[in-house]
Amino acid sequence: MTDKNPPARVGLVAATAAGRRHADTVTASWPHARLVEGESVADALRTAWAECDAVVAFLATGAVVRILAPLLDDKRTDPAVVVVDEAARHAVALLGGHAGGGNALAVAVGALLDARPVITTATDAVDLPGLDTLGWPVRGAVAAVSRAILDGEPVRLVADAGWPLPALPPNVHATDGDAPDDGYRLLVTDRVVPLDGRTAVLRPPSLVAGVGASRGVPAAEVAELLHRVLAEAGLDPASLRCLASADIKADEAGIRSTADALGVPLVTWPATDLAAVDVPHPSEVVRAAVGTPSVAEAAALLGPDGRSDDATMLVGKTASAMATVAVARHAPRGRLAVVGLGPGTADLRTPRAVAELRRASVVVGLDQYLDQVRDVLRPGTRVLSSGLGAEQERARAAVAEAAAGRAVALVGSGDAGVYAMASPALEYADERIDVVGVPGVTAALAAGALLGAPLGHDHAYVSLSDLHTPWEVIERRVTAAAEGDFVTLFYNPRSRARDWQLGTALGILAAHRPPQTPVGVVRNASRPGERVHLATLATLDPEVVDMYSVVVVGSSDTRLVAGRMVTPRGYRWRS
Repeated sequence: MTDKNPPARVGLVAATAAGRRHADTVTASWPHARLVEGESVADALRTAWAECDAVVAFLATGAVVRILAPLLDDKRTDPAVVVVDEAARHAVALLGGHAGGGNALAVAVGALLDARPVITTATDAVDLPGLDTLGWPVRGAVAAVSRAILDGEPVRLVADAGWPLPALPPNVHATDGDAPDDGYRLLVTDRVVPLDGRTAVLRPPSLVAGVGASRGVPAAEVAELLHRVLAEAGLDPASLRCLASADIKADEAGIRSTADALGVPLVTWPATDLAAVDVPHPSEVVRAAVGTPSVAEAAALLGPDGRSDDATMLVGKTASAMATVAVARHAPRGRLAVVGLGPGTADLRTPRAVAELRRASVVVGLDQYLDQVRDVLRPGTRVLSSGLGAEQERARAAVAEAAAGRAVALVGSGDAGVYAMASPALEYADERIDVVGVPGVTAALAAGALLGAPLGHDHAYVSLSDLHTPWEVIERRVTAAAEGDFVTLFYNPRSRARDWQLGTALGILAAHRPPQTPVGVVRNASRPGERVHLATLATLDPEVVDMYSVVVVGSSDTRLVAGRMVTPRGYRWRS
């Protein structure tokens, strides 16, 4: 959970001038953080505890423990607490590490203060996913099962469907429900099951409750009916993904407040969409009133994304005096994250990219790119690597793994959508898969930063590889960039087998801009062997360029200023 944003309301408590200076640093960066005052430090800490989602205390750990100990209630609802020492050397996640986001807060505070985050949660310490960090509600013997996972004891994983879970360690074995019940179990189900001291239950977001109601329905009536329907069907409310209804009910306070109380969104659909859904119990009376023969059942089947083909009606419409409820189960879909790793160095890899790599159970990519990120993958992650020239095979493999219900990350360098793996993968991905795109720092951006500011105005990207694009098409695109006076970036500029295309492309540009136009060549941007070479259209020797290079050709306005390429934006102050 270290990739989360800071909580909505962060209370800061300080006792000394140094602590207040550190608090000022935090408030300067986080508008949602405030210094909490009181008649005493203890009063301020208690106030922050009562009023805020998280607390950062610039105090001694022992003092914080003594003051807050009597206030502890439930780790699922208590605020997170991070303690920072007087010198701001350490940010200690004291309370609410997982459930309250304390671990993530310690990392965020540490980044602001240049302090080392101290996280003692056992699963984090050994790089295992905590059961309460998987994004779903977890109930039962969470501590006991977590300890068994940590200790390497056998744990049975029993799921009622193929949910895309992150990588779990080898001692967690997937089995069916008919295996003996002795030992520790991790169940993934939306059904109410008996709990014991050796079973933890993950609640997947599989259920959608369709709700119809008369105007002015009380929230208590909607909530009572919904909970009764779920209880009679043996379904757990923690697996509700959303409530769904007709558009005309979007402002119905009783339905909306029920969704808010459950902590789920309310999704509404036009009557025409609802009318197109085949339901068990259509009603002409309902059609005459709202334009569709079903609200509750049709909305439950449409779910959050308008797809009823993966849904099964579990409970048909059930009515009270003013409300109607139906419940459908939606099958899990695989998850494909297309991840851009950046140009190569770890510090230009985004936190979101790291989070998606750690969320995946299968990671697919070019072998040399996977070597860059093996250290961030969780134990148990299955890695599918291949060499150069196997882009289509990698794309098909990633989609096939996701279609089988797994959580997959497909990696590419730079941004995966720029001359990389997103396009071939999404040509194969269909509606069975949820796709997440994770942007990355491109080679062009890394090269531009090293050269100065060559991309300060309009620019064009052109790949000079004619392996997939006929040269005649590439030549037309280079000519268009030349005639438009775009700063032009050449990807795949030159290889052993393709040694003439770059010279030809430069000649096209030279016919439309001055010979002194700056040209920058950046090889291995941000990686070992990084090299920056500056020349002009008249002097560039193509021999200095290879497939590890990006070539940046300035426009007619690009200049060299103190050895840096600069393309002005035309601001008036330039004149």
